[in-house]
Amino acid sequence: MSGPFLHAISGTPTAPGGERRHLRFHFIGICGTAMGAVAAMLKDQGHTVTGSDQSVYPPMSTFLEGKGIKTDSGFSADHLPADKDTIIVVGNAISRGNPELEAALDEKRLYLSLPETLKYFFLRQSHNLVVTGTHGKTTTTSLLAWLFQHAGKEPSYLIGGLPKNFTEGCRKQDGKHWILEGDEYDTAFFDKRSKFLHYLPELVIINNVEFDHADIYENLAAIQLSFRRLVRIVPRNGIILVNADDPSALEVVKESPAPLLEVGFGPNAGARIGDVAYFPDRSEFTLFGHRFTVPLSGEFNVRNAAMAVAAAHFYHIPLETLAQGLAAFEGIRRRQDVRGVKNGVTVIDDFGHHPTAIRETLKGLRHQYPGRRLWAIFEPRSNTTRRAVFQQSLPEALGEADGVFVAQVAALEQIAVADRLNPEKVVSDIAAMGKPAHYSANADTIVAGLVPLLQHNDVVVVFSNGGFGGIHEKLLQAI
Repeated sequence: MSGPFLHAISGTPTAPGGERRHLRFHFIGICGTAMGAVAAMLKDQGHTVTGSDQSVYPPMSTFLEGKGIKTDSGFSADHLPADKDTIIVVGNAISRGNPELEAALDEKRLYLSLPETLKYFFLRQSHNLVVTGTHGKTTTTSLLAWLFQHAGKEPSYLIGGLPKNFTEGCRKQDGKHWILEGDEYDTAFFDKRSKFLHYLPELVIINNVEFDHADIYENLAAIQLSFRRLVRIVPRNGIILVNADDPSALEVVKESPAPLLEVGFGPNAGARIGDVAYFPDRSEFTLFGHRFTVPLSGEFNVRNAAMAVAAAHFYHIPLETLAQGLAAFEGIRRRQDVRGVKNGVTVIDDFGHHPTAIRETLKGLRHQYPGRRLWAIFEPRSNTTRRAVFQQSLPEALGEADGVFVAQVAALEQIAVADRLNPEKVVSDIAAMGKPAHYSANADTIVAGLVPLLQHNDVVVVFSNGGFGGIHEKLLQAI
């Protein structure tokens, strides 16, 4: 590694006052949400930052411009700064063949992944709380960051969504804690380990461990191996909070060198969630002998809230302060997010793209909208749901709704027919349950088919991890 880099990460003073040495960074793929946020944090620390991306447009282009970060549109070797000590940050979406990456490799430039950049330049000086699991990461991370913020601890945070209590999903603040959403997806083209292995955790939350990311993991055992690796790097003076009701999660912590706290509903939980009550606008529960209210629906969100409370309590935040903070949580965009109400029909946007998340979201919406007819629209768009992995479990999950529309598999030409999800079969399996179910190729045909079926007081929830052809606005205009 180059001299400037070693000076920077070691904190070696290079001038009176002990400030770190000024560095130059270039981000390949800078317009990703996390990439842009970390680039801005480095710029705020006084470093020179440039970047490039295939598509440079608002709001990220405006945000970067406001920070004084020069950003080139498209990828070219000419975009690399001439200074050979520039640290190249390579985004997760960048692969071999990218002209800037190829030039950096040819010239033996120093390059890092985004998680490595966080580790070296931010996380080595802080106490890091890492939230992991197949489901609930974004909600639990947002809750935890807000509880610390409400308690006046000014945490830094990295969240894979936009919490409504904050103005952005990633921010460097003055407190000593970093709260990070720990993704099990791979790090970069050159590092196929999970991102969360770079985050130097002092506290880890493991919400649940299920099969997902079929494009990089062969089976559940492969995912469990990655979580075991995370468990091994938690220091002895740290702690792991694990879902006491998930056998797969309990399996990965069996040989933990760090203390464990099992959080859950069952009798074996060290921190037991009790006296749960659900209301249209909130859920209530008891933990550590204290009553909590969270303005979210369903069992999954109660568990997410309990995990966040237990983690914050480990850092001696008083239970009453945590209760006040929890009650003031405003939620996250694209998590049961009401996009509009038109002629008595409520349209909701949700990021859910795994059968478990879909099922639990629908159950939560039953509490939130009691007695109302619930329609589910699903776009198979993630790398896993486009495959046949969930052919059996998707009908069971979507069957929690009163009626279902399933769209065509996104980018279906990328997956062989034998490996591809069959949405028509999903629909026929739901219809066999006695529920209205329809296959319709795209947003326009779904809107045309659904709107004549809607009645006053119906609730429509759209499940997609993409834009889905602007279906929410099209529905609201057509109703």
